[in-house]
Amino acid sequence: MDPIHDTMQRWNQHLKGELVGGFDAILHQDCVFWSPVLFKPQIGRDLTAMYLSAAGMVLPGDTADQNETASPTTGTNGSFRYTKRVLDGHTAVLEFETTIDDVHVNGVDIITCDDNSMITEFKVMMRPHRALDAVRQQMAATLEKMSTASPNEP
Repeated sequence: MDPIHDTMQRWNQHLKGELVGGFDAILHQDCVFWSPVLFKPQIGRDLTAMYLSAAGMVLPGDTADQNETASPTTGTNGSFRYTKRVLDGHTAVLEFETTIDDVHVNGVDIITCDDNSMITEFKVMMRPHRALDAVRQQMAATLEKMSTASPNEP
């Protein structure tokens, strides 16, 4: 079996909050995160985890099994769901949809793993431009809140 299948099984567990160890159990220490709005890659597990955590707050949605096209679950800002999956070798391409402030967001997560099924690269692409702007604004606000929160806050 290709390593990406194990990676996606653990990614789905993480999305459900069931992965023991959280991001440390799935992100390689030197993971590279490619944002749709930043010009430079964010390098390292901690930065990748920070961006993915913020995205989880901005793009809430399904906790259902992502192995099938799931029906949308309305969150505070949208209804994130994966609609298509292509898995091969060390790579997954996951198309997603959501809505933020009445703006339809369509995007793709491209995930690469190593032979140990640890995510080594996480790349996000989004369309249309209006959706990218909405996500950028909310991500910036969320990251700002995360950086100013005290270490003792949840």
